[in-house]
Amino acid sequence: MLIDMVARRPASIYRNFERPFTRTSKKVQKINYIKGIPGNRIARYNIGNTKIDAEVEFSLVTIEDIQIRDLALEAMRVSAGAYIRKNVDDKQFHLKLNVIPHQILREHAQAAVAQADRFYDGMRKPFGKPTGRAARVKAGQPVVTVRTLKGKDTIIKEAFRRAGDKVGCGTKIIKKDIVKK
Repeated sequence: MLIDMVARRPASIYRNFERPFTRTSKKVQKINYIKGIPGNRIARYNIGNTKIDAEVEFSLVTIEDIQIRDLALEAMRVSAGAYIRKNVDDKQFHLKLNVIPHQILREHAQAAVAQADRFYDGMRKPFGKPTGRAARVKAGQPVVTVRTLKGKDTIIKEAFRRAGDKVGCGTKIIKKDIVKK
């Protein structure tokens, strides 16, 4: 994975769940489009046995509406997957990342020199350049789901506790028994 040379802005800047400024009032419509969308940093959306005959399903859901960066989603997937793989056989679980980062995050680069106020009009409705992606997650929407056999409750809950630390809001774990036909 390519590491950016510039430091990232804090995720709290992008966590608000509001419609972004799109600059649609310009007369020249050509400049209203975002040029060069950053690539998706999530390596895989499924881990484990996708064809498992599961008995229990656990879901990690958020308590509030939030935007989660793609790097945070990847960190959630890696931390939960690593803990589950360490304690459970690969054929006994299926972890799925349920959200896809479609929202493009933009940043308005300010001149960091003296007399910069002469170059810019400040941060009043800046359009900015694309810097990353985020997934818009509503309250109660499952972010990560694990299907597994019975008797693995404590392992999955600990994995979800670790994954929930990567998100900027509160999370809760929902357990659902799968009824076989």
